[in-house]
Amino acid sequence: MTRVRLTPDPRAFLAVAGDCLAADPVGTTLVATVTARAVADDERGVVPGPHPRWWLSVHDDDGRVVGLAMRSAPFAPFPAYLLPMPEDAAVALARLLHERGESLAAVNGALGPARALADETVRLSGGTVSVQERTRLWELGELVDHRAPGRLRVATADDVPLATAWWNAFGELADEMAGRVGSSHASESLTEEQLAARVEAGLVWLWEDPDGEVVHLTHHNLPAYGVVRIGPVITPREHRRRGYASAAVAQVSARLRAEGHRVCLFTDRDNPTSNRIYATIGYRPVVDTASLVITR
Repeated sequence: MTRVRLTPDPRAFLAVAGDCLAADPVGTTLVATVTARAVADDERGVVPGPHPRWWLSVHDDDGRVVGLAMRSAPFAPFPAYLLPMPEDAAVALARLLHERGESLAAVNGALGPARALADETVRLSGGTVSVQERTRLWELGELVDHRAPGRLRVATADDVPLATAWWNAFGELADEMAGRVGSSHASESLTEEQLAARVEAGLVWLWEDPDGEVVHLTHHNLPAYGVVRIGPVITPREHRRRGYASAAVAQVSARLRAEGHRVCLFTDRDNPTSNRIYATIGYRPVVDTASLVITR
């Protein structure tokens, strides 16, 4: 019999879940980095938006943590994100949210528990479940260098307007590359101030062509439990098929590994280009996940 514990406090969650996150730092990368960012925002006095915000741990009869989840995405439809857990815990979470009067329209993460949460939500409140996006987590194995015309450089304050525009257009570009006509890719939008903070932290890298034009952006998160997750990786339509993404991700990956980090990233399984690029660089599949939507 499993039990679920839900908290709105990311620090309280880390106190309970830290060992579980550290035991599988690649598989738990999204939860670890998002939670660390939430703690940092809280410490700076950043007030969270009016969206649902909680973290959940699943415990067995001996009190051991056997599953984790969170709901903190600040963009519609505010999906919950589930790591592997017993499916009865996912069902219990659906019932808890229903009792709280909390509407749920999307679930991401490990497919088994995500589907169990979505199906029980539909049983309780109606609707249908469909797969919006199929994703795959990769970890860098043996790095294979790639070359392209131009050079990699870290972004500066002068690059913030362009980088912000590209970041906020990423959802549309991702759908286009995956052939999802008329779909709406749920992704986080950033203000120039928010993007500037990431630039200042050295998390945004740009590729310049030989003429000095910026043609590509690669972002990575801060390390969590020895792992750095790369993403998003953005090449505008007019600059594709020149090897910029392969070269940029390979060089950023090399820098991160030289700093002693393991490196991972997510891909859209329906985007053959990105999956091929990362495989040729030396990334190897870890686990497949999905994004589910509930339509009422």
